[in-house]
Parts: sequence; structure tokens; C-alpha cells
Amino acid sequence: MSFRPMLHQRAVAPIAATLLAGGIALYPKKTAFAEEPRDNRKPIYDDFPADIPEPSKPSQLAAPAAPKLVAAPAAQAAPSSPTPTDILTAQVRQARLFLYSHSLAAEQGFNNFLSRALNIENCFTNTVASLAPSAESGERLLPGGVYVVVTAMAGSIVSRNRGIFLRTASPLAFGTAAAYALLPVTMRNVGDLVWEYEKKVPAVAEQHVAIRERAEHIWYTGIAHSGMARQMMEEKIGDTRKKLEELVSKGH
Repeated sequence: MSFRPMLHQRAVAPIAATLLAGGIALYPKKTAFAEEPRDNRKPIYDDFPADIPEPSKPSQLAAPAAPKLVAAPAAQAAPSSPTPTDILTAQVRQARLFLYSHSLAAEQGFNNFLSRALNIENCFTNTVASLAPSAESGERLLPGGVYVVVTAMAGSIVSRNRGIFLRTASPLAFGTAAAYALLPVTMRNVGDLVWEYEKKVPAVAEQHVAIRERAEHIWYTGIAHSGMARQMMEEKIGDTRKKLEELVSKGH
């Protein structure tokens, strides 16, 4: 019984000695800190170390620090050829821009056409409204226009067995005379409008003025001649009456 414990003690003793020697060898001789002490820290924004030793002699200047070489950026890789997706995207963009520009031009053209049509309509309606007589004149278009048409038809009936010139000129002459007699204000407005358009063509305006002056001259000359003929007729009638009276008085 005493032989087994002695063997056990002899086996444990070398193991304990080995563990003790390893612990002594691995025991740290200096304290390890988790962070570096504050006095030994260096600022992260300084380009040069903060603890630069000063020159030993004031007359000697420190050599300038060599400039830092900035590494050149790596050369960009050469662009690769466009992919089918990029080509399709560019073509779709061009097609959309083409359709947009042409649709915008078509819309603007249509709007301009509508504007011109509305302006023409407004000008026409304003022109027709300006030809109508004013309410103060007391002139009415409905019965007067009917009378003018009837008079023009009467002129065509009168000249139906004549030449083509008379058959064309007679209705116009009869209708114009009736219009000036029955619708003087309306005809004056029509004449002013025609004159405004004729002034745009000087040759036509001059011809119109010449024809008008000639017509007025013939009209006033005819009136003067008719007055003279009437006066001469009255004188002849008076002389004849006197002679008849003398003959009657002598007969008695």
C-alpha cells in the first residue's frame, strides 16, 4: 500500500516543476497598455513628423524637405465599343427627338392656319358690318335690296332683244341707279370700300378717278343742257302764246 503513493508523488513532481518554469518564463516584465500614451501621439494632419530635431548650429540652415511625390492616377481603361443596348438607346432617342420636333412644327403650322382663318373671318364680318347703314339714317336693306333686284331684272327685260353688250350693261346700269336712289348710305359705304382697295393699285385708282370725273362732267353738262333746252322751250312757248293772243285780239 505504501509503494503506490510514492510512485504517484514521483510522477506529479516533474509536471509541477515544468509548469512553474513555464510560468516564470512567460511572466510579462513590462506593463502592456491598450492605447498609446497621449504624450507619444502624433497628429494625423501633419505632413512631416512633429519631432524634427533642431539644427545643432544656428548658422547652418536645415536642408529643405524633399517634395512629396504624388502617385499618378492609374491610366483609365480604354473605352470599350458600344453595346447593342447603347446603340438601340441612341437610336430610340433620335427617333423620339425627330417625332417631337416634327409634331411641334405641325402643331405650330395648324395653329397659324387657324389664326389666319379666324383673322380672315373677322375681317370679312367687320367689313360686311361696316357696309350696313346706321340706325340714325333710317335706311333699311331688306325692302331697298328687293327693289334694286327688281329694277335690275327690268333692265334685262328691256334689253332682251338687243346686243350682248346692252343685255349685260342694262341690268347693271338700272340696278346701280336704283341702288343709289334707294340705298344711298349703303352705296356710299360700298364706294368708300372699293376706293380703299383701288388705292392699293395706283393705275386702277387713276383710271377710276378719270372715269368718275368724265361721268360727273357729262352729268353736269347734261343737266345744264337740259336746263337751257327747257328755258328755250319755255321762251318758244311764250312767244307762240303771245302771237296767238295777238291774233285772237285782232280777230275780235
